[in-house]
Amino acid sequence: MILLASLVALPPFLAAFAGMLSGPSLTRLLRGAPAGSPLRNGPALIACAPVAVSLVLSAIVAFAVWRDPGERTGTLTLVDTGSVPIGVGLQVDGLAAVVGLMVCCVALAVQVFSVAYMSGDRRYSSYAAFISLFTSAMLLVVYSGDLLVLYVGWEVMGICSYFLIGHHWEERANSRAAVKAFLVTRLGDAGFLIGVIVLGVGAGTFQIDRIVRMSGDLPQSTVTAAALLLLAGVAGKSAQFPLHTWLPDAMAGPTPISALIHAATMVAAGIYVVARLYGVFLAAPSALAVLGAVAVVSMVGSACAALAQDDLKRVLAYSTISQLAVMAAGLAVGAKSAAIFHLLTHAAFKALLFLAAGCVIVTAGSNMLAHYGGLRRGMPLTFWSMTVGFAALAGVPPFSGWFSKDAVIEAAQHAALHGGEVTSGGIAWLVYVGLLVTVVLTAAYAMRAWLMTFFGERRGTYEIRDPARIMSWTVAALAVPAAILGFFGLGAPELRPQIGASLLSVLLLAVGAGGAFLVWNRDPALDPARALGPVRTVFARAFFVDELYAAAIVRPVQALARHVVLFDQRRVDAAVVGTGRGAGRLGGLVRFVQNGNPQTYLTGLLAGVAAIAAAVVIFQ
Repeated sequence: MILLASLVALPPFLAAFAGMLSGPSLTRLLRGAPAGSPLRNGPALIACAPVAVSLVLSAIVAFAVWRDPGERTGTLTLVDTGSVPIGVGLQVDGLAAVVGLMVCCVALAVQVFSVAYMSGDRRYSSYAAFISLFTSAMLLVVYSGDLLVLYVGWEVMGICSYFLIGHHWEERANSRAAVKAFLVTRLGDAGFLIGVIVLGVGAGTFQIDRIVRMSGDLPQSTVTAAALLLLAGVAGKSAQFPLHTWLPDAMAGPTPISALIHAATMVAAGIYVVARLYGVFLAAPSALAVLGAVAVVSMVGSACAALAQDDLKRVLAYSTISQLAVMAAGLAVGAKSAAIFHLLTHAAFKALLFLAAGCVIVTAGSNMLAHYGGLRRGMPLTFWSMTVGFAALAGVPPFSGWFSKDAVIEAAQHAALHGGEVTSGGIAWLVYVGLLVTVVLTAAYAMRAWLMTFFGERRGTYEIRDPARIMSWTVAALAVPAAILGFFGLGAPELRPQIGASLLSVLLLAVGAGGAFLVWNRDPALDPARALGPVRTVFARAFFVDELYAAAIVRPVQALARHVVLFDQRRVDAAVVGTGRGAGRLGGLVRFVQNGNPQTYLTGLLAGVAAIAAAVVIFQ
């Protein structure tokens, strides 16, 4: 089983290097394939086939774990560091199996969709290769049995996101977004690395299963410090307040990349790590309280921001921050199974929504909601698929998001009413109320985006039609799990819908969606967000957090950097240059007597002899 799990991450890893080195050459070699055949595209073949192999292998791993539940660990090799050993090994259990399967499914959908979406892109080969490396890194995080090995995959994902977000680096917005994503996540990763070291040194091992078992026996200060430091990395990777600002700007990258980052990799990694190390967080209640408070701020604030965005991709980006916060809230109140269930359903409907948004953007030639309208008439496949995605996002029964989100709400309600087992009653109530408010806001912004995209009159001169078949059918395929995945949770008692929580959730859903519809129905040509009045600007700018960071951090750091450069040029460089010039002048004096003139040499020789003779006479 361990060997099989290690093979899951291997094909995309090899595909990344093969795509970089031989993708274009293979394309030239396969020019003889029939016109329109995917075999004519070497990089696409290298990208899609290995991920398909990984999908099959991950399905086998998941099936084996389902047939024989339990945790399996194995060390491939042991690195002796002289103090705490590092075991390069894997850990496979139910959590790793289902998340690994999810990663492979979404990665394959993104690679297949990208074949058409990125056709004609001169850097497609490197694009597909980085997606493969991205996928492999996430799989390493999922199956890793050692914290330091997990950290390697964690950091590789950060590097891949930088290159993929900035794929079209010629455009300044893309390159700036890539740098911002890299730097903001690095802030969190610094804390994450320190947390890993504190936890590993405190436990005497970096093996995850041993750390979780020993967490209750470690000093409380060590566990709490490590958990809080790990949360810094989680906030960065999973785009939670206050390190959330990079994710909306990352929408500057190609749309399929957004689907991969938001659904299966990068942002999902933070939630997964908390679930993987959940025993550590249970031993640090204060860390779970911080996680709960951060989750409430993130879910409500991001949902408000999504309600006022004009860009479809930014609506989905803020939606991702909010939904990740729902998962974090579930973990904060002790509902690990519900949080992971929502992670899986979110991966399905968010990948669907982003790829469907890619279809809309290709057709309309714009990201802006104001340029859409009436698209359902010419894009039936995209319309029905995206309808399923928005319904799952809003939590409309019986779509997948309803099951998973209600499971989190039910757990928060139980913790608030009956006393939280892992968090204080105050935090549980805060989480519960935040979740209820988020249900209303989510339904409202999902309804607004759906209506402005597919209903009303067309606001543009473009031809309305579904894009390339490979794109449309990939989106349609993702609509299936987005619709039915929730039913797979009925086998677990803690994931079954409860009457009280479900009725309240549906009522709040009706309030949010109904309110958005009523405002839109007054004048379908106008944006329903106008009803927000003066606060619309505040929501649209995400409460001016970016501007606050720019004023408090970015501009002061830039000013300091300019002064450092001036000091370097006028002091350090001046000293170095002055030393060189002084040596040059001294050399000029010496060079005066070494001018190649024999008369000068003879004169100097005679003068020296005379001086020596005079000295002998005088001092004798």
